[in-house]
Amino acid sequence: MRNLQLLLLAILLHSATNAQSSKFGLQDFYTYNSELEYTVDSIYHALSEKQRVAQMIISSAGELGKPMATVKKLTENDAIGGVVFLKGSKKKHTESINTLNAISAKNKTLPLLFSMDAEPSLFASRIKGAKDVGKTIDIKTETQSDIVVNTINTELRAIGVHHNYAPVLDISASNEAIKSRSYGSNKDSVINLANQFIKCTQEGGIIATAKHFPGHGLVKGDTHKQSVYIDGPLQEVDNYKKIIEDGVLSIMIAHITIQNNEKYGTDGLPSSCSRKIITGLLKEEMGFKGVIISDALNIMKAVTILENAPLLASKAGCDLILMPQNEQATINAILAEMKTNPEYKKQVTQSIKKVLRLKVCGGVI
Repeated sequence: MRNLQLLLLAILLHSATNAQSSKFGLQDFYTYNSELEYTVDSIYHALSEKQRVAQMIISSAGELGKPMATVKKLTENDAIGGVVFLKGSKKKHTESINTLNAISAKNKTLPLLFSMDAEPSLFASRIKGAKDVGKTIDIKTETQSDIVVNTINTELRAIGVHHNYAPVLDISASNEAIKSRSYGSNKDSVINLANQFIKCTQEGGIIATAKHFPGHGLVKGDTHKQSVYIDGPLQEVDNYKKIIEDGVLSIMIAHITIQNNEKYGTDGLPSSCSRKIITGLLKEEMGFKGVIISDALNIMKAVTILENAPLLASKAGCDLILMPQNEQATINAILAEMKTNPEYKKQVTQSIKKVLRLKVCGGVI
């Protein structure tokens, strides 16, 4: 069975390389297409259950990420679906991606989804030596935004990155964690400029990500360092309505706990691990059908204090699990839960197919 799966997968990958990458684009993700449905289902059925779940796992590389030897081993063992690249040079990022792509090709396994936090304010630090595009807070017009996005897209495509964790929709520039990463404190301006960033990014073939749902601007503190709370109403959720309507492909969930809110209180959990916020609010109430990704799960104190946070994030509704401390343990935990929880198994299947669909439409496979 294993050999049959690899053979079928090899055929699918060969077909994808020669035809599907030009046949489907990001604009097709939300559109029903029988051939696209067949392609995704075929790839899904060619994978083992472990390989399927691994598609949900995003590891890290670069100067602030895991050692390249570790990431190579994870790739060889089919234990990840993608990698986010942190601080490093353009040359080093490119070499790393080429190395990982070569491993996938040699093993006849699915290529990885490569990501980066390439917000304008973080761009120069993510790709050392790249053109400095300035701070997000200094972008004031759609024309200016397009110039910045085109520069970012060009660099990402040259390196081989498919997925940009940007833009920020948080409406305050005074929060400790956000600062100049925000478009400012005017809600309408934030929505318009973020929406333009998303549109230009995705038209350029790069997946955009709106963050940090349900809102990290009007809070005190930094989720990298401590638990952070929305105390009362969700003042920034409406920012996402037009973004969702206009077709953003992914949304990142913040590790923010909500309290003193009868409807959306998270019972002490961060939003990234709250089914009430991810499935109830974002998916069901707001109708988001795209890919939901957790914020980083390896170093941020607001979530590392939890036992088995990656599984909690998946059960809450996250499709992509970003930077779990232990990738293989995360896969094992998800597989174990699937054996005893039929509804969760159905949800995981939907998550995996969304990720595969994103990979096909994004030209990854």
